[in-house]
Amino acid sequence: MSKAKSPKQPSSTIALNRKAKHDFFLEERFEAGLVLAGWEVKALRAGKGRITEAYVILKDAEAWLLGSHIHPLPDASTHIDPDPTRTRKLLLHERELSQLIGATEQRGYTLIPTALYWKRGRAKLEIALAKGKAKYDKRQDKKDQDWQRRKAQIMRS
Repeated sequence: MSKAKSPKQPSSTIALNRKAKHDFFLEERFEAGLVLAGWEVKALRAGKGRITEAYVILKDAEAWLLGSHIHPLPDASTHIDPDPTRTRKLLLHERELSQLIGATEQRGYTLIPTALYWKRGRAKLEIALAKGKAKYDKRQDKKDQDWQRRKAQIMRS
């Protein structure tokens, strides 16, 4: 009785912002929906999204994603002119928006996208409340990582 291997499921992650953890102290995370055009959904399904240089602004009690890049597919529709870096609206609950507005305006936080992924067939963006790191903070984090790695090596041997 051999069990047949199930076909490997494709990853639900579209894009990650690995640089965010290095440059910022990430505090609280939120999940937001994205308002996308049809060609953008097709491009994201093909894995053509990038959020490394993106950021989120709050304007008129709405959240907007700026600086993200969704590269259009070559077989995109001919009657539209795709803009890869257009501003995209984020969908959040009202209480989440009010919490984010309070944190960014009063406590000096910024909103950074950390991951773009699929959830039940819909594109979702994980955003985090973040505070910028100073150079010495980055150096200290690097020292801590090196120490953890060295400690693991010592424990193995």
